[in-house]
Amino acid sequence: MSQALSRRTLLAGAAALPLATVFTRPVRAAEFEYKLATGQDPTHPVNIRVQEALNRIREASNGRLDIKLFPANQLGSDTDLLSQVRNGSVEFFNLSTSILSTFVPAAALPNTGFAFKDYNEVWKAMDGGLGTYVREQIAKTPIQTVSKIWDNGFRQITSSTKEIRTPEDLKGFKIRVPPSPMLTSLFKAFEAGAAPLNFNELYSALQTKIFEGQENPLAIIATTRLYEVQKTCSLTGHVWDGYWMLGNKKAVQRLPEDLRALVSRELDRSADDQRADIVKLSESLIKELGSKGITFIEVDRQKFRDALGRTTFYKDWKSKYGDAAWEHLEAVSGKLA
Repeated sequence: MSQALSRRTLLAGAAALPLATVFTRPVRAAEFEYKLATGQDPTHPVNIRVQEALNRIREASNGRLDIKLFPANQLGSDTDLLSQVRNGSVEFFNLSTSILSTFVPAAALPNTGFAFKDYNEVWKAMDGGLGTYVREQIAKTPIQTVSKIWDNGFRQITSSTKEIRTPEDLKGFKIRVPPSPMLTSLFKAFEAGAAPLNFNELYSALQTKIFEGQENPLAIIATTRLYEVQKTCSLTGHVWDGYWMLGNKKAVQRLPEDLRALVSRELDRSADDQRADIVKLSESLIKELGSKGITFIEVDRQKFRDALGRTTFYKDWKSKYGDAAWEHLEAVSGKLA
């Protein structure tokens, strides 16, 4: 992402605050020094809002808890970092629901293709019964969620070759997907040539035409300059994706109760700010990315959902998750299978 695009879009669209905090009282040496890793570019709203939360936590705890931010996969790929937060070498990590599903399958429930029409449905589900169910499944592992879910956005399809306008256009289309069974099966249901690849390898894979296209939210397409190696963007909104802020369970439990409450409160506050950022950013980025050479294509999303419904996609996933889990999804999405 160019410096101009970064500054103009993120300041205007996200109304970002300065990352530095001026401390108003003496700060003592930290009792707890933790790391928080992310996979997003430093200019992404996730990192802007996380840093604000970490500054507030440091100040409100009078320096007792000092959490350092490591953005842009500095400490490893997403799958590497998932291992690190599981074993405790990294205490906190934000991870997309799609990739978390490789460890906690239920995390992919909100990634079900064309399940949500808009953000009203997303937050009704994720701040309600569906979100509670997923958090309970995550808590059965060595990790836990430490805040409400953050927004990754609705995922859109980009291409360097043919334009994707209808479900039929996906047939044979070589598309990169995250290491996510849900997203892989979604595109295979449309008979696309879908294959998983870690995100830090994506740009070069598109540049060398290993893949014709990929799918990601607009903020990711912009902050990682994918517009340089793609020509069109089809506004399919085929999947909504979120980021869970995860903590190593033992590391979280080592914190006194007041610090645990402080972490969750400030991360929740920044989650709300970041959700608003992504909505504003997604609106402004259509214009910004258009100026960078991306042509946007409006599609009939209902046609894609109907085409998906004619495959075994929904029935297959319902059978994998079970009726109880699926009911939490359909309580908001309506009947899928």
